[in-house]
Amino acid sequence: MAKTEIIHKENAALREGYDLIKHKSGLSIFVIPKHMTTAYALFGVRYGSIDNCFRLEGESDFTRVPDGVAHFLEHKMFEAEDGSDTNERFAKLGASANAFTSADMTAYEFSCTENFYESLTVLLDYVTHPYFTEENVKKEQGIIGQEISGCHDNPHRRLYEMILSLLYGKSNIRIPICGTHASIAKITPELLYRCYSAFYQLSNMSLVVCGDVETDKIISVADSVLTDADPVEIHRYFEADTDIPAKKRESISMPIGTPLFAIGFKDCTQFKTPQEEMRRVLIMRLLTELLFGTSTEFYGRMYEEGLLTPSFSGGYESTREASFYLLFGESQDPDAVYKRILAMLQKKKRNKPTEADFLRVRRAAYAEHIRIFDSTEAIADEFLADLFAGIDLLEVGAMLSSITYDEVMAALDDFFTDDIAVMAVVNPLPENGG
Repeated sequence: MAKTEIIHKENAALREGYDLIKHKSGLSIFVIPKHMTTAYALFGVRYGSIDNCFRLEGESDFTRVPDGVAHFLEHKMFEAEDGSDTNERFAKLGASANAFTSADMTAYEFSCTENFYESLTVLLDYVTHPYFTEENVKKEQGIIGQEISGCHDNPHRRLYEMILSLLYGKSNIRIPICGTHASIAKITPELLYRCYSAFYQLSNMSLVVCGDVETDKIISVADSVLTDADPVEIHRYFEADTDIPAKKRESISMPIGTPLFAIGFKDCTQFKTPQEEMRRVLIMRLLTELLFGTSTEFYGRMYEEGLLTPSFSGGYESTREASFYLLFGESQDPDAVYKRILAMLQKKKRNKPTEADFLRVRRAAYAEHIRIFDSTEAIADEFLADLFAGIDLLEVGAMLSSITYDEVMAALDDFFTDDIAVMAVVNPLPENGG
């Protein structure tokens, strides 16, 4: 019989640490002690909208499922066989619960100031006891159908989905997390059970707990709820994409006041290790401030000319299947913004930011990283995201501090080229509504 093990890790510089519980059930539990009034728990699954084609070890054929199953499954987990309302169970304990699905993960969470262990029991119980019927699946198809309609009417959501479809012609990152009306109509209880049994293996999940909690009591809760099971390896299939974007530009019209734009850059870097990928993420974070931050000359000039507003933002995203850089904003002349940004990037490659500016933004980024540890929710969210990316949150600060000026300038030289740039625009409807 498997035994539960506890491994303790400390970061002396940060004065932060955690216990890793390798629970006998196969679940990895991370306990991060913080003497704060609010405790927070996050139960994550390495399963998201991109995981639509898979097979288990021993199976010869891949199973391809309709788009939106991971998100649909997240919704259905809140329904219990005895008819009880999971949110009501949490509310009676004074806890606030929620869940979310992203491209490469699903997570269930709660926060509370009292009754933590009772709330943890509810979390582990409902996520490990699926209940799907023809009736409740049909009902959920209607509910999620309304959510899909709402997404279709949301200009920011449409813009995000449009920019990804320009960057990628084949990658699953293009798949809307909710799916489509047509795809969710194909979802059945049997399909949900198939995906649940494949991905909701405890060995494919992790629990992160942060707050004024005790490791031994968390183990007791896990012992009382979780059932031991041998892990089965999951093989996922992703279709390879091209090195160039699928399309350069696209626009739609919606009932908005000012045009919205998104500018994307496709990153085809093949990362050899999680550390290499995280280093890329951190380098791009520094470049964002150096190139597009509100304190830059470029932003100030564009703002004064009325080409950009305070809504302008940007950042780098990296998932299991795709990495890309996106800029979002609103402007009366998106095409002018696009041209000015590309021109500025070429100019910056010739006349680079100073090392003093680099050191300033790196110090600011490190301070922002340290502020994560002031919130139990921020700690757990960042810890789980890094964990699923193969990184320990306690090591990120040192990695950030080790990034050099030359590394960042090399990324500036190699990235942000015209051939990997695309733009999506949501324009206001014509005044006549035509």
